[in-house]
Amino acid sequence: MGATEARDRVPRRLVSWNHQMHADTFGTFDDTLASGPQRTPLHALHLRRGARMVPFSGYDMPLHYPAGLLKEHLHTRAGAGLFDVSHMGQIALHADDPADAARALEALIPADILGLRSGRQRYGLLTDAAGGIRDDLMVARFGDRLVLVVNAANKAADLAHLRANLPASVTATPLDRALVALQGPAAEAALARLAPEVAAMRFMDAADIPILGQDCLVTRSGYTGEDGFEISVPGFAAEALAEALLADGSVMPAGLGARDSLRLEAGLCLHGSDIGPDTTPTEAGLAWAIPSVRRAGGAREGGFPGAARILAEIAAGPARRRVGLRPEGRSPVRAGAPLFADAAAPEPVGIVTSGGFGPSLGAPVAMAMLPIALAAAGTRLLAEVRGQRLPVQVVPLPFVPAGFKRG
Repeated sequence: MGATEARDRVPRRLVSWNHQMHADTFGTFDDTLASGPQRTPLHALHLRRGARMVPFSGYDMPLHYPAGLLKEHLHTRAGAGLFDVSHMGQIALHADDPADAARALEALIPADILGLRSGRQRYGLLTDAAGGIRDDLMVARFGDRLVLVVNAANKAADLAHLRANLPASVTATPLDRALVALQGPAAEAALARLAPEVAAMRFMDAADIPILGQDCLVTRSGYTGEDGFEISVPGFAAEALAEALLADGSVMPAGLGARDSLRLEAGLCLHGSDIGPDTTPTEAGLAWAIPSVRRAGGAREGGFPGAARILAEIAAGPARRRVGLRPEGRSPVRAGAPLFADAAAPEPVGIVTSGGFGPSLGAPVAMAMLPIALAAAGTRLLAEVRGQRLPVQVVPLPFVPAGFKRG
């Protein structure tokens, strides 16, 4: 997720890898892209810092800066990377009784929203009637309102889906705000210089915090596998916040390329590649996001789209599963590469869903969807790359352990 986006037009080698001010340049969910990609409130900053810009999910976004993808990736692992994720959708849910909004959202998401306390956030899945994943998202409670962060490519459809399926007592309102992600082990110290109270936050905490005189929604989360924060800020104040963070020597601007390679190493799903309407939460290895209260025998069992299939798969196991792959050798295995049981096999047994070079490991990594019989760690397969079948091995996920602050 959270973060997480569909492929759009980022070059294939990086495929994959979520304001009141300037509605004319930032846009809203309902805008049509009649004259090309929209711009986030940080567009001028990206150009000023020499970013290579690419069209992505309807926006002109930085792929990388002059330092390059490799340095941005490694710096985020060692220090802190600052990502513009303002293209993602932010949606607020309101009701006179906050429990009504939580209960209504539970009819669309197999998560415990009623049990979500103010100041906390959860990962969730919008499912469809067949048990597939319409989108993955983050849900945070700030006082009497819920705030969702959804994938950029799906935000208009998600908003329409919410409005069509929530009761009239619950309003879904898009928030025209910028969103930046500060990720890495130095993120806490860098942000605490501007807002000391963030040091007390732990993984998946959420808080209203003033930063540089502006009301910001801060969550201790991200989609890189590292410790860090996502900061929702009024669009007109986004550039000042970004520059203040970048003034810290431990913080480097980072683009879509590093964001994708970081989330791949962390074993995190990309909607539109690793997950989608053709994938159930159990197949994706995301059953952990469905708590016991929503499972068979739970106090609020089922009641969400696709519940019959999803709960049956949780009980009996899915027929296929998302796995990690380590290619042997140096050649990356990209998304879409077919997987074969042996050199003579005429038909593929699975497909690579995400793949590329893992800078932290100095080696290629990938994820794939495989039949359960072939999904055990240690299974050896062949991936077809440019007409050649290259050896790969199934390995546990993640490739790089998470660095979240849980204490």
